Amino acid sequence: MISYNTKDWLSVLFKFNKADTIRKLFPMIVVISLYSWGIAYLEVEVLNLSQNSQLKSISIMHNLLGFAISMLLVFRTNTAYDRWWEGRKLWGALTNNSRNLAIKLNGILPVEDKVNRNFFRKSIPLYSAILRDHLSSEKTRLALDAIDHPELEIDHTRHLPNQVASLMMNRAQELYRKNIISGDQLITINAELLSFTDICGACERIKNTPIPYSYSVFIKKFIFIYVITLPIGFVFNLGYLVIPVVAFIFYVLASLELIAEEIEDPFGGDANDVPTDKLAENMKLHVNEILD
Repeated sequence: MISYNTKDWLSVLFKFNKADTIRKLFPMIVVISLYSWGIAYLEVEVLNLSQNSQLKSISIMHNLLGFAISMLLVFRTNTAYDRWWEGRKLWGALTNNSRNLAIKLNGILPVEDKVNRNFFRKSIPLYSAILRDHLSSEKTRLALDAIDHPELEIDHTRHLPNQVASLMMNRAQELYRKNIISGDQLITINAELLSFTDICGACERIKNTPIPYSYSVFIKKFIFIYVITLPIGFVFNLGYLVIPVVAFIFYVLASLELIAEEIEDPFGGDANDVPTDKLAENMKLHVNEILD
């Protein structure tokens, strides 16, 4: 019987999902394979170069540069993953703060105060939904959110997360002025109310500060030059086997760069990004359960 871990490995190896890099790199892999075949055919069949050819010494360059390119890719992927992980932690904090605010309001607001309970039951998850769209630059879902919350007056030409945060803060101050909540209770919920804007600002910092373009371009050029010079020197030792070898090396190096590109913007909506849709749905569900 095949163990669960073995089946899991086989599923990963032979199943290609939409997030797999081989789908995006397949055209370039074909081009690199054809290029490697052309170099091998030229050196072996046309020029009949011997093992003593100076071109064989090019492989020394690859041995020297292999460490450099590996260190660059490690730094690139680590930097991109740090950005992804920070984005995930920020959305985790948003989830916890939304629940905490709902729990505190549930204990503070009178049970019969349906108006204010309903306001916060809708406005708290609305913030996460609008922040999701604000970070992913998707405008199509914002109108739907506004329809679901007709009592929340929102100007779509202004900063949307700030407006929702201001509405919640204004409602909390109004509750204090009407003596529905005390000053101590206002201070109790103030930290969660302020945290929304702090989280939004941190997410915008990640979104609006990409990896320097020149650094990303340099790595791509480095990988390309490294790969296209591989068959020139290694064909003497591998012959036509240089074709799959070079194609595989290109797949590994280019995949690392491609993965780093995908996760460096954790709010883009790709399969590898932070699941903001699911998190926003969970926040809406949990806040409704608490304040309903």
